[in-house]
Order: sequence, then structure tokens, then C-alpha cells
Amino acid sequence: MFETAIRYEEKCNCRHRYSIAKMNRKLYNEKSNGIFFNNIYAINKIYAKKGLFQSMNTAAFIQFLLERFKIEHSKRDRSGVYGFTQRLMAYNSNKIEGSTLTEEQTASLFDTGVLPKSEDYYRAKDVEEMNGHFLMFNKMLDTLDLELTEELIKAFHYELKSGIFEDRANGYAIGDYKKRPNMIGIYETVLPSQVSDEMSQLLAWYNNQDIFLEILAEFYARYESIHPFQDGNGRTGRMILFRECLYHGIAPFIIEDANRPEYLDGLKSYRQGKDVTALTSLFQKEQEYHWNRCQYFLAE
Repeated sequence: MFETAIRYEEKCNCRHRYSIAKMNRKLYNEKSNGIFFNNIYAINKIYAKKGLFQSMNTAAFIQFLLERFKIEHSKRDRSGVYGFTQRLMAYNSNKIEGSTLTEEQTASLFDTGVLPKSEDYYRAKDVEEMNGHFLMFNKMLDTLDLELTEELIKAFHYELKSGIFEDRANGYAIGDYKKRPNMIGIYETVLPSQVSDEMSQLLAWYNNQDIFLEILAEFYARYESIHPFQDGNGRTGRMILFRECLYHGIAPFIIEDANRPEYLDGLKSYRQGKDVTALTSLFQKEQEYHWNRCQYFLAE
């Protein structure tokens, strides 16, 4: 059993251009009834109980997440790692963009569909975007077997923004590239007429790389500089990061609102000097945090 796990680790650690999802399916089919991955989980539980979580087989951790996401989502089980990830990502990603909903309110909205009684008013757009984020996460899970394309990115944006009354009233393109120029603070972004070409070039470059954190950081920084949508660029981009980690066998991460200053500084470093060192460092920090938070679901 342990020898099999070691061979699997060595095979997954090599840099390759095939997704971990494809490799996992191939190995799963070779081992009937899921026995192989049950053994991997047993090994990982030993690691976790001994406090050796960082030694855990990353590929098996990802397979655990993929299987639990699928099972819990299909059963509408919001008590496990699927619900935890949905709530954590939706809260932080929307908070970075100015959402006024708290973690408790986000959890209530996801778990029960209602918001707790409050003396303050709830902003309709915050509620709509939180629900849109939940839908975008589900769309991400449903399409994990596909290579990243412009059409898939637009589909993520559609799930996030299709229910936002304010965006529709303002005439924003939903699930399509922007029609009006938009700026990030004092920085100009790519003009609408150039977005399609720029996104095509970005994805052509990206899909020809061996994917690791530095490449993800550069992809995301370039994506943000293009700013392809009228609104919702950061949230779709951060969903892509989480998704591409799962797809390429990299421990996933969620950027926390608490680290927003580091996040913005990382993007600024790329805009000013094409340097992704700070952004990559943040990704590594968030990787470790998310990895440790997930220990709870692997403890027994």
C-alpha cells in the first residue's frame, strides 16, 4: 500500500502538462471500487494525526477535495468541506470587492437561504453577488474536466453576475466582455475592442506552460491588467486560480480579505515592474493557511 502511494506521489510530482484530474481518473479506473484512494486517505490520516500534515500527498489531498465536493454538492450537504469552502471563498472574495456581509451572514445565506435579523439594512447587490458566487463555484466544479478557455471564463462570469439587478440596469455585459472602458483606480486597462485578442493571447500563452504557482501569479496579474469584464474581474479571476490549482495538481488557496493589502501590492508590483514575486509569496501563504484549515476534515 505504501509503495503504491510513493509511486503515485513520484508520478504526480513531475512537471507535466496533463491535469491532475485526468491522472486521478486514470488511476481510479485502474483500481476497482476506489480501494486505491481509500488507502491513500488512510495514509493521510496517519500524517494528520501525527502532526505531519505538510508531508501529506498533495495529489491525494486534491482527490479528497474533488470527491467530497462532488458528493456533498450532489447531496446538498453543507456541513462538510464543500460548504466550508463555499462560505470561506464567497465571503472573502466578495469582501475584497467591498461587500458589507459578515461571515455569519454569508454562512446563513448559504446554509438556509435567508439572512439573520439585523438592525442595519442589507444591500441588495451584496446579497445577489453572494448568491452569484455560490453558483459560480458550482459551475467551476461541474466543468473541472475541461481545459480553461475564454468560453469557460465567460460562463463563470455569467453565473456570478446574471442575477445582479444593478449591473443589468446599467447595461453591463453579462457573461461577455466589457463594452465600455474601465480603470483600476488610476490605472488604465485594455480597451474593449482589444480584450478578445488580449485574452486569446493570454490563454494561448498559459495553456502552453507547465503550471506552477509563479505561472498562476503571472496569469492572474495579466488577467487583472486586461480587466476583461465590466465588473466582477477579481472574483472570476480568483475562482480561476482555485480551479486551476485543482486542475493541475497544486494545493488550492483562497485569498483572504485580511490579506487585501498584500494582494493589492502584489498586483501593483506586476503593473509597475512585471514582478510576480510578491503575488507568488502571498499565494504560498494562503496555500498553507487553507491546507491547515482543511485538517479538520481529515482528522478522522
